[in-house]
Amino acid sequence: MRQRLAQFMAGRNGNDQLNVFLLVIDIILVFAGTIAGGKAGAIIYILVLLLLVCIYFRMFSRNLYRRREENGKFMRIKYRVSAWLRVRHERWVQRKDYKFFTCPSCRTTLRVPRGHGKIKIVCRKCGCSFTGKS
Repeated sequence: MRQRLAQFMAGRNGNDQLNVFLLVIDIILVFAGTIAGGKAGAIIYILVLLLLVCIYFRMFSRNLYRRREENGKFMRIKYRVSAWLRVRHERWVQRKDYKFFTCPSCRTTLRVPRGHGKIKIVCRKCGCSFTGKS
């Protein structure tokens, strides 16, 4: 049985990060449909079924180039979102010790220690100087 499944899946996309993400969204929608009930629940269940069809289509697809391209786009978006969240978390952790400014010229984020009063801030990237209260 395992050998037949391996033969069937040979040359097919299989499971990737985008499919796992879609499956998690699908599970969340199942719970939301259960909670919503009524017409809204029926619409959500239709979305669940369409998403499952999409997941299975991607999994059994033989067009590896397109599926890898889709997964690559998803991974780039996922990286951008996680990097943005990581920066926000770091700023939140450092909020008591540092104040953050944005350069008016190049929009670079600058970090200045707190408690020095009104100071002149010079951007390391473009050399623009401005004043700010730390």
